[in-house]
Amino acid sequence: MIESRCGILCEECGYKEEAGCKGCVHISKPFWGEECPVKSCCESQKHEHCGQCTEFPCDLLNKFAYDEEQGDGGRRIEQCKCWAEA
Repeated sequence: MIESRCGILCEECGYKEEAGCKGCVHISKPFWGEECPVKSCCESQKHEHCGQCTEFPCDLLNKFAYDEEQGDGGRRIEQCKCWAEA
């Protein structure tokens, strides 16, 4: 089941319950701000997740995946690959 546009597994996110987040595929605006650039990009191209994009993994997704504070060392990219192959 696709939970996010970028490959984050929402069930593993500590903010899911704390913020009442339902995952970006089920919300119009993220709880942390007005917009998520990854979500916006993916939706503007009518993709269910980033793994469906011809530019995957793009610079924007790589920036988020390997961010020192909020990144996950590329786990989200691997998840998108799994969703794309399913």
